[in-house]
Amino acid sequence: MCETFKSNADVVFGDVALSSDQVRTINGVDQGAGAGGWPTVRHFNKETGYGGKAYEQKTGDAMCDELGPKTTFMQEFVEQFASLCNVDDTTTGCTDKQKDVIAKWSGKPGAEVKKQLARLEGMSDGAMKPEAMQWLKQRQNIFKQLAKKHDEL
Repeated sequence: MCETFKSNADVVFGDVALSSDQVRTINGVDQGAGAGGWPTVRHFNKETGYGGKAYEQKTGDAMCDELGPKTTFMQEFVEQFASLCNVDDTTTGCTDKQKDVIAKWSGKPGAEVKKQLARLEGMSDGAMKPEAMQWLKQRQNIFKQLAKKHDEL
């Protein structure tokens, strides 16, 4: 999994050994470390703050099975917050929907791209279904990459 996201600056994996590092709270937020015999997988971003938010178990399987290499749950979890899609190489990691957005917006002026990015970022605070939020984050990622390309020109 780490290898899959190694070139994505928005994704970092870390590990805390509770046997030696007794991390129970972060900035006043209980981490629920190892609650119910399940190792705790958390994500941290602007929305969760320093306390982060725990992965919500989807099955009754052991964590190593649910998030293991034979399932897609871990990649889906990470892709809620980051994307593998690269606007410079859409051959891997991009869905057809993402490719359509890239094709439509790649030739647009930087000001239009940045306006669209601002519009999408403004939608982040709204309540929406997880699938809609994931698609919003994926489009934001595309527009961030396109805006960066315009800034580099």
